[in-house]
Amino acid sequence: MHGGNELVTGGHDMVDKDRLKGSINEIAGRAKRQVGEWTGDTDTQIEGLAQEVKGKAQKTWGGVKDALRSAREQVQREQAKRESTRTEDGHAEDRGAGQSAEKE
Repeated sequence: MHGGNELVTGGHDMVDKDRLKGSINEIAGRAKRQVGEWTGDTDTQIEGLAQEVKGKAQKTWGGVKDALRSAREQVQREQAKRESTRTEDGHAEDRGAGQSAEKE
């Protein structure tokens, strides 16, 4: 494992592994809790509930990381766009200055 920053790619979407693990834990916990209810085993119900809560927390944490990653990528795109615009503006000014010098 690489610190929980691994991503699962599916098409164009990137999903943090914490969200995937969280979904698995939540489903497994729900199933365990249900088995505990059917059998009357309180300990199994509690273990299942704890696993469900763990899964929900993992999903939430993964969602936060995804949101931060998206925000960072958006800021980087905006910065690149601004730098591109500055470069284009700089060339436009040079052409404009060169054209007016040729006319004189």
